Amino acid sequence: MKILIQHGRVIDPATGRDEVADVAIAAGRILSIGRVPAGFAPTRSIDAAGCWVLPGLVDLSARLREPGHEHARMLESEMAAAVAGGVTSLVCPPDTDPVLDEPGLVEMLRTRAEKLHQARVFPLGALTRGLKGEVLTEMGLLTEAGCIAFSQADAPIVNTQVLLRALQYASTFGYAIWLRPLDPWLGGGVAASGPRAMRMGLAGVPAAAETIALHTVFELLRSMAGGRGAPRVHVCRLSSAEGVALLRQAKAEGLGVSADVSIHSLYLTDQDVGHFDSRARLNPPLRQARDRDALAAALADGVIDALVSDHTPVEADAKHLPFAEAEPGATGLELLLPLAAQWGQGAAGVQRALAAVTHAPAQVLGGALGTLQASCGQLIEGGVADVCVFDPQARWRVEPAALRSQGKHTPFEGRELTGRVRCTLVGGHLAHGGA
Repeated sequence: MKILIQHGRVIDPATGRDEVADVAIAAGRILSIGRVPAGFAPTRSIDAAGCWVLPGLVDLSARLREPGHEHARMLESEMAAAVAGGVTSLVCPPDTDPVLDEPGLVEMLRTRAEKLHQARVFPLGALTRGLKGEVLTEMGLLTEAGCIAFSQADAPIVNTQVLLRALQYASTFGYAIWLRPLDPWLGGGVAASGPRAMRMGLAGVPAAAETIALHTVFELLRSMAGGRGAPRVHVCRLSSAEGVALLRQAKAEGLGVSADVSIHSLYLTDQDVGHFDSRARLNPPLRQARDRDALAAALADGVIDALVSDHTPVEADAKHLPFAEAEPGATGLELLLPLAAQWGQGAAGVQRALAAVTHAPAQVLGGALGTLQASCGQLIEGGVADVCVFDPQARWRVEPAALRSQGKHTPFEGRELTGRVRCTLVGGHLAHGGA
């Protein structure tokens, strides 16, 4: 199909492009940006006047609930939510049911996702069998099946020797390790430690639960630097000011680390828990304003690389419980871009805000993208046509019933947002919208 996107403001943080231009697409690739080639006859034209034409978003943390919820057609709904949010590539953690620790499960997920012709799915393989933190998985076989890195999701590794062996093995074969920093002995609470949790009688998770885990990982990486080198480590969903300081130091030393932050932690604080509002029951828990401000500053200056939706669809029965018993998680795929764009209206600027959900997360994935590496997260002539058309003036209220995800719970429920995706193209295929 030949598609012509006309009169839109083309913004590409990877190249610094920001201009009103037409984008011609043919055979799944961007044919031109600016002057339309002579004789180009589109089969479909999209009038993007007043809209931003952006690279498709790359989300480094989105749970799809499959394998495990095939009966509910969760993959179909969550992939529809992804493209409705402008997300064309997403990484899914391995904490499915069953866990992604077998090649057959990974292949099944990728095959089912590809048949939907929507967002591209990049699975994380389980670092240890069953995410139990005891025995390493067959990383080589999982990589052949399509895993782009290895993770424990939210399950910490108690045995530091196992973590060291995992890092050593990953280093030997060039695999990346994605870790959410959480000390197993301090991370069992349900809210961030502080006056708010204390007044509400909720078990707290101190910032030390994050920093102790970060210290452990960074010290292990330092111990390996004198040998064959350390593997690439991606820190998932940083949540504290103290954690930001440690990450900043590690990067200054030259350790091969990257990091992301959840859109929830960028906007909200422990005060948004309100009167035991289970919609704000999240992992990591919402911390204080100083933490939110430190995270925002680190994302703005690039110490934190990427902004993620941390999309976690939770069934109603698992949310309609007392706060401490409710399942953590919130829907986020459809909210990521408008919230990122709104944040970009501040000191960080639109280019940096958009980079944090496009080019920067694509750089984190790096070689795992394969043939997509040269163009994922950016708009370049000859590159794959993963494109999002976004109306920055559209105003809408977050109503659960209108969300495509089966996860209807979000702490942003009822908020009025500015900006909404009009259409999304994945490999030149119109996966969402187009009117």
